[in-house]
Amino acid sequence: MTLQKVIFLLSSALVAQSTFASGMQESVNHLFEKINGAYAPILFWPVPLIHLPLILFVMICGGLFFTLRYGFLNVRMFKHAISVVKGDYDHPEHEGEISHFQALTSALSATVGLGNIAGVAVAIGVGGPGTILWLWIVAFFGMSMKFSSCTFAQLYRVKDSKGGMLGGPMVYLSQGFKEKGFEGLGKVVGGFFAFMTILASFGGGNLFQANQTFEIIVSKYPSTNPWVVGIILATLTGVVLLGGIKRIGAVTSKIVPLMCAFYVLACFAIIFSNLNAVPHMFSQIFSQAFSPDALYGGFIGVMIQGVKRGSFSNEAGLGSAAIAHSAAKTDEPVREGVVAMIGPFIDTIVVCTMTALVILITDAHLDPSVKGKGVEMTALAFSNLGSFMPYLLMGAICIFAYSTLISWSYYGERATEYLFGHQFGQKAITVYKVVYVLIIIIGPVLSIGHVVEFADLMLLSMAFPNILGMIYLSKTVKVKVDDYVTRYKAGEMVKYSN
Repeated sequence: MTLQKVIFLLSSALVAQSTFASGMQESVNHLFEKINGAYAPILFWPVPLIHLPLILFVMICGGLFFTLRYGFLNVRMFKHAISVVKGDYDHPEHEGEISHFQALTSALSATVGLGNIAGVAVAIGVGGPGTILWLWIVAFFGMSMKFSSCTFAQLYRVKDSKGGMLGGPMVYLSQGFKEKGFEGLGKVVGGFFAFMTILASFGGGNLFQANQTFEIIVSKYPSTNPWVVGIILATLTGVVLLGGIKRIGAVTSKIVPLMCAFYVLACFAIIFSNLNAVPHMFSQIFSQAFSPDALYGGFIGVMIQGVKRGSFSNEAGLGSAAIAHSAAKTDEPVREGVVAMIGPFIDTIVVCTMTALVILITDAHLDPSVKGKGVEMTALAFSNLGSFMPYLLMGAICIFAYSTLISWSYYGERATEYLFGHQFGQKAITVYKVVYVLIIIIGPVLSIGHVVEFADLMLLSMAFPNILGMIYLSKTVKVKVDDYVTRYKAGEMVKYSN
């Protein structure tokens, strides 16, 4: 074959690839645009009199309800939660597949990711510094919602078709409503949640992660081929995905602590080198949270951005983390709920806050060149430590995105198992895994403007059945909480390790 023919074939392949990507991108974005246009008005329907969007109203009510219902358990049992995560109450004979620590890191690996880096930057860019206060509020009350969902997940978990643990809102909503005499409604609500979980895994847990990973890489290495990035991510995800929750727990228990420590230390370095700007920064956060440009309209707008980004980041109220926590080894459902409530604290109050402070201290959000660009805004802020820092941030983003990819694949797999049951579960899971891996491959190729909005809608949709269902069933957990706290204060809790 002549050199000219080789060049011609390669050129033809590149043109075909470009044409295919362009056509697919247009089709995908058009599809998501139509779905978003029809569905968003339902989620963000303004509640009469108070004019809050419906989903925002539900999430605020849920956070307040569970915090009050359980008597500020997120404050009272925080110290105990640290002790459980350390392994003081781990027992190898307890039923389950992974330890408390592995369950927490598995759930965190799905939440500590691009939402903490790109999402926070987007929130500040759209809503200003005041959004950060709402991120904190979402995290505080979200701790109680996450406690509730993960306790429910342990209470109602069942064995799957392979003998492993299957739990989460799709299980406890269907079982809980069945106990109340509403079996049919329970099946509908559980099925709806499982379906939304699968769609959210494709959107926020997959396409967004793969796409943004490529975007940060190509910003430093412009000649990077998106297909190569997609194939590498898909391969690495597939290797872990085949091992199930035990492999995921083993991987995330090593990745998550290291990547969080690196990221927080890098942020601290920037903050301490600009300590004189800290007082003004906090003044901006509090003043602009309540009185931006227009008092009422601006306040609601800032609140919406804070709640949306906070929910996308820590997933409190959505119920996704409960799927991972249902696999933990324990004989005390409340204990796993206590472990789970640390998730929003680490994800939002620690990691998201670090991102926000770095952006505000360096005034990166005021640079017009990165307006509306989440990852690029954070990279600009990090460049204050030196030209090498954006490259380190790029590495962190790739690891964050990868950890999210592997955890959301598990969430979608569990939802698929629930929908198709023992008879067809394993075949359906195989199909799901193939589709999930293929979506990772095409993720870097697409321009996902409407995909991000779709991911938000699917994630927030999970909150509706989860929060409303838990409120209705909350007496079940309340009884367990009172019993657990009483025994804990009486010193009746047995520690299995020192």
